[in-house]
Amino acid sequence: MNKEVTFIRIEQEEEIAAAAKLAAEIWREHYVSLITREQIDYMLEKFQSVPAITEQIERGGYVYYLIRGEDADVGYMAVREADGKLFLSKFYIAKPYRGRGYASRADEYLERLCRERGLTAIWLTVNRDNASSIAVYTKKGFRTVREQAADIGNGFIMDDYVMEKEIPPLQ
Repeated sequence: MNKEVTFIRIEQEEEIAAAAKLAAEIWREHYVSLITREQIDYMLEKFQSVPAITEQIERGGYVYYLIRGEDADVGYMAVREADGKLFLSKFYIAKPYRGRGYASRADEYLERLCRERGLTAIWLTVNRDNASSIAVYTKKGFRTVREQAADIGNGFIMDDYVMEKEIPPLQ
């Protein structure tokens, strides 16, 4: 990819709305083969709606970024520092832009954030049945460190792998 990619820290209402819109589009396209539509709708409202994202930014310690390239918002991600590591809470690329190097650029950006902040690793959770995402994370150097099942309410369980990538300091 030769085009410029920018990571825009989400702070304004219209940026939050853009992330929520991307979430709805991506989740309804990608996750329909992994979880029910009811769970998708529930999770979007609980975790990826404008009020939910606003709450995470204002009170949860999360930093959201729009990923902009090709004159469009191609995806978004959210991170939070904890215990000397960076938690990659959200990372999504819209279908038309997958396979174009955006995940690699985001991975480079996250590694740089870790090094600048003295953090030792990036970790995330991923649905155990989400083979395409697991393959991308594995290719980027993440390894599965454990499994977890989390009750997220309304009778829904998130059945995930926890994956982690160590970030050695620059020598």
